[in-house]
Amino acid sequence: MPHTPPLPRPTDTAPTSGAQQDTRHRRADRLAVALLALALLGLLAGLALSAVGRPDLATLAWAAGVLPALAALLVEILHSLREGEVGLDIVAALSMSAALAFGEALAAAVVAVMYAGGSFLERYAAGRARREMHALLARVPRSATRHRNGGLEEVPLDRIAPGDRLLIRQGDVVPVDGTLASGTAFVDTSALTGESLPARVAEGGEILSGVTNAAAPFDLRATRDARDSTFAGIVRLVEAAQASKAPMARLADRSSMGFLAVTLAIAGTAWWFTGDPIRAVAVLVVATPCPLILAVPVALVAGLSRAAAFGVLIKGAGTLETMARIHTVVLDKTGTLTDGRPQIVSVLRSGTLDENAILRLAAALDQASRHPVAQAVVAAAQARGLALPVPESVTEVPGDGVLGRVEGRDVVVGSAGFVAARLGLPDGQLPRAGAGAVQVALGVDGRMAGHLVMSDPLRGDAAAMLDRLRRNGIARILLATGDRAEGAERVTEGLGLDAVRAGLSPDGKVLLVLTERKRGPVMMVGDGVNDAPALAAADVGVAMGARGAAASAEASDVVLLVDRIDRLCQGIEIALAARRIAVESVVAGIGLSVLAMLAAAAGYLTPVEGALLQEAIDVAVILNALRALRIAPSGAESDVAGRAAPGGPPPG
Repeated sequence: MPHTPPLPRPTDTAPTSGAQQDTRHRRADRLAVALLALALLGLLAGLALSAVGRPDLATLAWAAGVLPALAALLVEILHSLREGEVGLDIVAALSMSAALAFGEALAAAVVAVMYAGGSFLERYAAGRARREMHALLARVPRSATRHRNGGLEEVPLDRIAPGDRLLIRQGDVVPVDGTLASGTAFVDTSALTGESLPARVAEGGEILSGVTNAAAPFDLRATRDARDSTFAGIVRLVEAAQASKAPMARLADRSSMGFLAVTLAIAGTAWWFTGDPIRAVAVLVVATPCPLILAVPVALVAGLSRAAAFGVLIKGAGTLETMARIHTVVLDKTGTLTDGRPQIVSVLRSGTLDENAILRLAAALDQASRHPVAQAVVAAAQARGLALPVPESVTEVPGDGVLGRVEGRDVVVGSAGFVAARLGLPDGQLPRAGAGAVQVALGVDGRMAGHLVMSDPLRGDAAAMLDRLRRNGIARILLATGDRAEGAERVTEGLGLDAVRAGLSPDGKVLLVLTERKRGPVMMVGDGVNDAPALAAADVGVAMGARGAAASAEASDVVLLVDRIDRLCQGIEIALAARRIAVESVVAGIGLSVLAMLAAAAGYLTPVEGALLQEAIDVAVILNALRALRIAPSGAESDVAGRAAPGGPPPG
């Protein structure tokens, strides 16, 4: 049975456009259908002629049906040889040629039909495994509706710039990353994350490109160019994944030489000891290359597609195979094990202002800053329904704080030391936040007004996720963070980690990963720019793509498209199941093939019977490999039940 040559790897050739790939797939599909039709027509015509007593014409009809398939197979073999590969297609070519040469035209016709049918089935299997990825690529929008001078204009995506205000109609795919600029929106994220129910987004909330507007039209303020947006990056990753080839698949290619040698040895031995060349023909036609050629790539590509349905984008089949062998998982803390968005845990008063007034003034000034802590203060004030005035005369000292005027009052907000220095207060008299907490001070009209104590909470699903990692065979789980040791230990207390490594620089994280690799394959999970080197150094790097930095997504091998760390476990479970299905298919298929070859060598199978048995094994192997499309990781059922978005589904 034939196999389609792997697509060129992105590092080897220029990228192939989606249209070119679609054209090539359609051409290959038409060829497979034509070969099957000709081989089947020749077989049926020969049987009909044989039934009416014309064996001479029947032989010609069978040969006519065989020759197109044999010619296509020889072209495939030459292509493989030019690529430096010796594939098992040689066995199929030898079986058809030998059957014709020794007068077994009917057996040759059966092999040709099964060869062409197997080629058609392979095209179908590969197409089904790519279906969800193709659906993702097909969603790429080509233009967007932009507000301009009081009207609307349709513009190509490459003309959209950060700051543009776009109209997203009901049913539109969001073309670029942005924030909701009007009202409330309900978006369908199922294509990216697998979430079945629409998610509710409040004004100012982030909306990723690639999701669909599930309700009334809304305005989006673009925050990135189209080429740098989330969905564009996902498309590039999908295209790279489709062009990849797994280590198991490469191993299968190398193993094909051994299988070819075994086949020829059994056929030659049967002919030598019996003097009957028909025995050798029977061995050749029963030898099946499908378990080696198709089982591994079909199972792994199906696993890639299945993982994508759960919001786990794996960049290649090789990564999927490696995920099934991970020994150690190294987790970053901020944004990975923790939520990554500081929350206010208490408000300390230092004057006459009440808690809401302290929060309102701090948030009003922090509107002018893009610092994560400042944005968290603004979000907390908005959550309480506080009206925030527009600040004036704003000056920001990056990393320290912000100064300005709010409603005629001089306001300064930032780190305790920064605010104290601006107010002329001794730093030693300021209250201290506990381990792992962040303290934001507020000064108003030259006096200390209060402090906001903020903390980055542990993700609610973190403990359950670690337990599932253990059950999936992960031997060691470590925390790697640049934070102080006392804060890291407080946050992770009771989680049962094997080690906590705090105060690490990016180089320190890389060194930790390289050290752990001596024990076995290592997976690194992170979301920040400082995690990118460690992600690249690990056997499998996993980026929190929903809110993580672009650098970490580029350096990683896996991107979690939904901001849920438990999806990591589902990805690993899918990888384990896909690899297990691939191995089962190979072992069972090759075992049955060898037994059938021995039976044919002993004279228990005629060439026609051997050909039929061969393809029965092939079909069984492919169908078994396609089981990977139905892998159901643990927790999938609860996901469906728990996907109701805050505020419920959109009206209507």
